[in-house]
Amino acid sequence: MSDQDDGAVRAANPDVAELMSGGAAAGHWVLDPGGSSAEFAVKHFWGAITVHGSFGTITGEATVGQGGTATGWLNLDASSLSTRNKQRDQHLRSADFFDVEHHPRVVITVTAASPAGPDALACQGTLEAAGHEQPIEFTATVDVDSENAAVLHAEIEVDRTKFAMTWSPMRVAAFPARGTVVARFVRS
Repeated sequence: MSDQDDGAVRAANPDVAELMSGGAAAGHWVLDPGGSSAEFAVKHFWGAITVHGSFGTITGEATVGQGGTATGWLNLDASSLSTRNKQRDQHLRSADFFDVEHHPRVVITVTAASPAGPDALACQGTLEAAGHEQPIEFTATVDVDSENAAVLHAEIEVDRTKFAMTWSPMRVAAFPARGTVVARFVRS
């Protein structure tokens, strides 16, 4: 598809690498909770169904340096998780899973993010849940809304046993879980 349609010019998504290395993205960024979401999915009943859930409360911040380096964090309120099934949600909040009483947050910390193409960031950091922390790596695609807003989309595959979330009688629930995050950041 061309940048011109019927004589009208479409605005191209700016190159993330250029924005970061040129200093245009430098500064402090704050998560817009209304434009952000954090969801998870786990195969259940030996893969016959997938249980979907989300976290209702999410906060975060990011910093982009003049040289194009980026760091940040997302904080998910574990007590706000919902699969739209009260009994299952209570069980997910228990010590069998997130142990919300002792560990009320799930935290994604990005210790390094660098351009991985015109609209992507290669991210390294940690995922903390249920009192356990594991290193993670993922690629986030970036949509630039304006010079003061950007939306990152990422999927993170995790082995829930690394977080002591091993409950699964007769292995009815799969151990891999997929997290999907849409994080809209605005310059502060």
